[in-house]
Amino acid sequence: MRIGPGALTQLRDLRFTAPAEYALTLRKAHEATISGNPDPYISPGIIESWQRSLALGIDPDQHRPVHRHEVSEARSMSAGHRLAAVMPALSQLLADESSAGRHLLIVTDRQGEVLWRVGSRQALRLADSLEFVEGADWSEAGVGTNAISEALVTGSPAQLFSAEHLVRTHHDWACTAAPIRDPFSGEVVGVLDVSGPFESVTPDSLRMVRCGVRLAEELLKSAGATSAGHLTLPEHAGGLRSTLMLRLLGDSPSAELDGGARLPLTLRRAEVLALLASRTQGWSADELAYRLHGEDGAAAAVRTEMHRIRSILGNVVEPNPYRFSSAVRVVTDASVVAGHLREGRVTEALAAYPAKLLNRSVNLSVELMRDELNEAVGASVRSSGDASLMLQWCASDMGAADTAAAAAMASLSGPDDPRYQLVRARMERMDRELRA
Repeated sequence: MRIGPGALTQLRDLRFTAPAEYALTLRKAHEATISGNPDPYISPGIIESWQRSLALGIDPDQHRPVHRHEVSEARSMSAGHRLAAVMPALSQLLADESSAGRHLLIVTDRQGEVLWRVGSRQALRLADSLEFVEGADWSEAGVGTNAISEALVTGSPAQLFSAEHLVRTHHDWACTAAPIRDPFSGEVVGVLDVSGPFESVTPDSLRMVRCGVRLAEELLKSAGATSAGHLTLPEHAGGLRSTLMLRLLGDSPSAELDGGARLPLTLRRAEVLALLASRTQGWSADELAYRLHGEDGAAAAVRTEMHRIRSILGNVVEPNPYRFSSAVRVVTDASVVAGHLREGRVTEALAAYPAKLLNRSVNLSVELMRDELNEAVGASVRSSGDASLMLQWCASDMGAADTAAAAAMASLSGPDDPRYQLVRARMERMDRELRA
């Protein structure tokens, strides 16, 4: 049976007046469309999204979202994201943390990874059952068709109700989302989403999300923004500062300006930035030249490197002495690990520590910083009294040679524990390779 556009629009209004009835109609349309018989209740754009999601391996019956980061790591990352500055205002406008609150305020990064969730305990528990948590990937590739993925794909506001979601476990939900854009470049920096049981959606939901986006973009504009990959430093509007996130763990260092695109760094520039981040009082050109090049170091080479850094990141470094500008808040992934350790959060520190500091660097100063952080993590794991953490540490590249941690694990779990045997076998293999 063909349904005219006017009649279809009228029927879709049932989502507000008779949501349970409309959800049942959508579920039937979902089954028909998935079976190969497209139903007019499912729009062509949604069907195209379903097709893309299915091609990416999304299972409508069982799928769980991809987790790009652990919850604790995502929360740490969110502190350095550009949108952190607008979250208090968005929470005041859109969140409902009362005991009766039914919807969640969600903000993701530009790829759809959830960075913030705000809502009542009841709403958070419902979201937990779907793994709708910090660090989860809510793009098409991560969890299939939803309002966040539609906002990212189309660049426009989207509202999905019940079985318009591809995954059946999402059919009890309604989601309204819109992209947040850089007010200067127009690039998407994140997505604002309001989600909850489908009975909680109202005709005002889309309007309120659009209002939230406008508020966020106005606040970003007043605080200064990234433009064409360069940082325009703010004039401290409202006390807000730009954020420079440095990823120095591993062998692919990069920088992010206010939550924008990751800008790859050469090893030398990463070493310079690591040294700047290690000392608040700054460095003279001669001091940096010595730290980077030894006795043969020249201040002119340092000045050239600083010019190249500014050409990528903007005026984030002040001269005489060289140090980060007071208009920039600098966060490194290494400092996130150290912060967890200072607060006694060993599990979170280990989760945020995937590799050693600048693995490929042979610079002495960097090696000392690398060893200091690695030993701090290892010592915290050894003193935790947690055999599972010790196993995780010893099984990693960073803790593979930590015989003291292996011995501590054996004393807790027993030398016959298969987990200890795996660790011991790996350590013995590494020892043989070193002797060969």
